[in-house]
Amino acid sequence: MSEFEAAPNAGADRSRWQGETDTFGRVYDVILGVTSPTAYTDIAEIADCSPNAAKKHLDRLAEMGVVRADRDRRPAAYERNEGFLEWQDANRIADDLSVEEILDRVADLEERRSEYEERFGTADPNDVSVFGAEDHGTVHDRMTAVSEWKGVIRDLRLYELARQLAGNDGHLIPA
Repeated sequence: MSEFEAAPNAGADRSRWQGETDTFGRVYDVILGVTSPTAYTDIAEIADCSPNAAKKHLDRLAEMGVVRADRDRRPAAYERNEGFLEWQDANRIADDLSVEEILDRVADLEERRSEYEERFGTADPNDVSVFGAEDHGTVHDRMTAVSEWKGVIRDLRLYELARQLAGNDGHLIPA
């Protein structure tokens, strides 16, 4: 199973996945790969479990904040909660780095963000028209730069959150 697939393809990979992972783990793996609201019946099919088991585990994950549930839809739909995943990433950063290391990284990221803002004359990467160039190479370069810029902005959010967590003994607000 590659790191980008929520579930293994077929055959031996699927049976190994089933043998090594319980139902909750399979549902969890599948939901982490879901980027838009998906019916629990579809998640059950991918996780190779009953719809009732998938719904039970998805409701538990929703209570934990890992997923968002739309129970008004029929059948109910679920998607991963990006905010939870960002908090989890920031928590790992806070555990792995000192406050000084986090601050150094934030300074580097802010410098990179400023360079992109100067290059494109805007503070918002969504304002940049990547298709305004005449040749394919320039379009590709602009698309890559805008994508990297968005990554810098995301990393800034993560490292700022990590700084708050590290500076407040794991809490977002001082205790």
